[in-house]
Amino acid sequence: MDNKKRIKPEIRKNLSPEQKRALRNGKQAKAASADKPAPAASSKPAREPIVTSEEDISKAKEISPYLTSGSHDISLPLSAESIKAFQVYAAMLRKWNEKMNLTNIVDDQGIAIRHFIDSLTLVAHIEEEERKKGRKDLSLIDVGTGAGFPGIPLKVTMPELQVTLLDSLQKRINFLEAVCENLQLEGITAVHSRAEEGAKNKQYREKFDIATARAVAALPTLCEYCLPYVKIGGIFLAMKGHAEEELESANKAIVTLGGTVEDVHEFLLPGTEMRRTILLIRKIRPTPARYPRGQGKAEKEPIV
Repeated sequence: MDNKKRIKPEIRKNLSPEQKRALRNGKQAKAASADKPAPAASSKPAREPIVTSEEDISKAKEISPYLTSGSHDISLPLSAESIKAFQVYAAMLRKWNEKMNLTNIVDDQGIAIRHFIDSLTLVAHIEEEERKKGRKDLSLIDVGTGAGFPGIPLKVTMPELQVTLLDSLQKRINFLEAVCENLQLEGITAVHSRAEEGAKNKQYREKFDIATARAVAALPTLCEYCLPYVKIGGIFLAMKGHAEEELESANKAIVTLGGTVEDVHEFLLPGTEMRRTILLIRKIRPTPARYPRGQGKAEKEPIV
């Protein structure tokens, strides 16, 4: 008598499709199933390999004159080691940019000035904060870091700074981790999270001496994203273009979120006619627990 006749109809009806197929195929199917290796444990998807050749790095050396002149203009001479690191960073940025959208700026002068030197305009403000705090190992979070600006350039030139790079796109996190690995940077971490979600996490909320962000959103929204990360007594360094009107509209948000404007530094980006503003906002009170709001409310309904 075959297997089908041994199984009562009411029992067969409750069998799974896999069990029914095994019965139809008899002992051979059962044996094959026993011999089949167990599925491999799920693991994190392999990082897309990144190959930066010596030729790529050689081409990136063309950024060096712009780095040298730009750093001189902001009174921050770069060591040969830092310039080499920026060359590798530039080469990787271009290589990865062929696979995913990291930046529209890929020319030598643009990468050197509008990415690297622009990021380094924060150094003087961070050094002043180091003097006030009496230590160099301050913690900084770069919210919405994108391709790593300003966080990675700051880490290259200020190795004792403890840096967290926050971004909402895993592909960008993969790139950031690859850069940090290639540059052998220590004391820097890339975190995959939306800004408003990360700021609700006890691991990050009001844990940083400094928060910064570069052109992520309008200033009222940017304050809601960033000030919750800052310790009381710490600072938020907002990098903007022409910010006079934005600052006026952000006054309510700054006060509501526990901050006060301490300094406004306006300047021209070296070698360009581009206006830049660095807003230094001091955290003087805890941010109310309801902020930042989720579901895009910080952008759709800013505190104004």
